[in-house]
Amino acid sequence: MKSFIKILLIIIGILLVCNALIVSLIISFNTGHVATFIIGCVYLFYGLYYEKIQNSLLKWTRNIFIIGNIIMISVITFIAVFGNKDTATYKEDAVIVLGTGLNGETITLPLQYRLEKTIEYYTKNPNVIIVLSGGQGPDETITEALAMERFLLSKGVPENKMIKEDRSTSTYENFIFSKKLLDNYFKNDYKTIFITNDFHIFRANEISKVAGMNSNHMHAKMEWYLVPITYTREFLAIIKFLILKE
Repeated sequence: MKSFIKILLIIIGILLVCNALIVSLIISFNTGHVATFIIGCVYLFYGLYYEKIQNSLLKWTRNIFIIGNIIMISVITFIAVFGNKDTATYKEDAVIVLGTGLNGETITLPLQYRLEKTIEYYTKNPNVIIVLSGGQGPDETITEALAMERFLLSKGVPENKMIKEDRSTSTYENFIFSKKLLDNYFKNDYKTIFITNDFHIFRANEISKVAGMNSNHMHAKMEWYLVPITYTREFLAIIKFLILKE
């Protein structure tokens, strides 16, 4: 049994380290890469020195390792389950598409999936106003809002159905700035829904409440090889949200 646990820890460690290194070549470098790499190294170290840790004064680290894993796995499981349950009624007045990183000015896969889900929603509710929310990051040559607009225009979505919010640099700002635009646009009460990838749904939902929107939500898919990076990063982001409430 001990040999099985040791081998399992080593395999998990190697997979996480390799995932962090390989994915860093595919998408923009972020805290998810660093966190996944570090967690992978911890698994690898624990596996390689499993017997010594179990039989030495470092035995107390086993409890920390176990408790940390239980907390992280529980939170990530909850995020995954919550993120795959949509609350769309197709009667909303506005849909907010949350931006994410570009490669220069090229749409990345996570953002493409969000926009494809937006088109799916729009075909069922063509009266909706689409808010494209995303500013310009350090590695981006245009704003995420502009890149999203170009993509949707190429797919036949009319320009007059879209509003660009191009100042935000965080999920909190996505909702705060989008709300200001929609308040000016509708004047009266309105209902909103936001679209983002499944891993991001829970935190975005909580932030929408803080921003005074309490939106419905609809999830877009995520490539399997991005799961370790994105969910690890989201786990850390939720901890930050619980502390700062933004």
